[in-house]
Amino acid sequence: MTNEHTSRLPGFYKRSLAERSAVVAQWAGLTTAEQSALLGINGLNAAQADHMVENAIGIYALPLGIATNFLINNQDVLIPMAIEEPSVVAAVSNAAKLFRAGGGFVTSSDEPVMIGQIQVLEIGDGSAQAVYVAAGAVMANKASLLDEVNRIGGSIVKSGGGARDLQVRPLLETSVGAMLIVHLLYDTRDAMGANAINTALEHIAPQIEQITGGRVNLRILSNLTDQRKARAEGMIPASELTTGDLSGADVVRALVEAGAFAEADPYRAATHNKGIMNGVDAVVIASGNDWRAVEAGAHAYAARSGRYSSLTRWWQDDDGNLRGAIEMPLAVGIVGGATRVHPAAQVALKIMNIQSARQLSEIIAAVGLAQNLAAMRALATEGIQKGHMRMHARQIAVAAGASGALVNQVVEQMVSEGNIRPERAKQILQELQG
Repeated sequence: MTNEHTSRLPGFYKRSLAERSAVVAQWAGLTTAEQSALLGINGLNAAQADHMVENAIGIYALPLGIATNFLINNQDVLIPMAIEEPSVVAAVSNAAKLFRAGGGFVTSSDEPVMIGQIQVLEIGDGSAQAVYVAAGAVMANKASLLDEVNRIGGSIVKSGGGARDLQVRPLLETSVGAMLIVHLLYDTRDAMGANAINTALEHIAPQIEQITGGRVNLRILSNLTDQRKARAEGMIPASELTTGDLSGADVVRALVEAGAFAEADPYRAATHNKGIMNGVDAVVIASGNDWRAVEAGAHAYAARSGRYSSLTRWWQDDDGNLRGAIEMPLAVGIVGGATRVHPAAQVALKIMNIQSARQLSEIIAAVGLAQNLAAMRALATEGIQKGHMRMHARQIAVAAGASGALVNQVVEQMVSEGNIRPERAKQILQELQG
């Protein structure tokens, strides 16, 4: 993507759906068929859905929005987000605009290494000594085991991935006795990698049994992908945070205090991280990836110290500006699975100009950080409900039967009255229609 593109699209939300779609199509160089996939004209069809899941009976659609204003590593990016919750896309776009004033996001990521686990039980007499002897035997055979994994690695190995390391973790006190856990670290390149690593684990499991003299039970990847993290950082000038009632310095202080609350208290951290995942999940879903796996990894990582905490950090720098950072496991792929089956997922990757799974993970991390800022800023200044309820009012107006220009008229009257309820929407609509 060249710098002649800009993700700054003032008034984008005021345009019609067709106009917004056309703008994005021009931005990304979408074909007519690709643009139609976004509009649901030739997107995922029932026949494709029938091959994707068991007992398919139809298709369930979600709104696909575009987050604007993102500047990531000095590149402008428009970001597709599949989500049903009101205000998320608008909020993250506004937060990205604030980060943009500080130079945008700086991102990085680890090599795409996944962890596979092999559970070995009934080792010798079940003593700690027997387990440690078995662990030593596994490590003595590490080179041959890794070679065997790579021998069946197929396209992933050909593209530069494959087995990277073997680790052992004795678990001596469990409810079923001592066990040895063998970790296979596997570079999956641009794939999420679940199928590849599970195949590798099952292939070497018999050898692990022979080496340890134990019995292998589970052979499965871990969704705590702490070898495959993505990070994003950014700065917001204090002057950009000024509100009608609060100075920029006041808002910076309030946001740092809010961040400290989430770091210290798991009850707050749960909601804090949920706000992060509002943005993360929406991009993961739009790109055809497994949002459940990403959720599991994120929350497990948030509890890695033994206490559930925030995935982000917020602080004031020496110049008085606000700085934020996020680090979290992000195992996503751009080959295989729904990513290459779902037409809209392919278009979403094209809009973001995705060239690698690592690039996608970094964009998702930036979205998570921006989404976190948006929620905290609302909480620490005007309160979360003001912006959220305006968007919620749109849903209520549409549910009441409003369409076209009537939607905004119903919304504005409900908001001005502070009465955002279905029955009031129906009354206003009846009055407007005469």
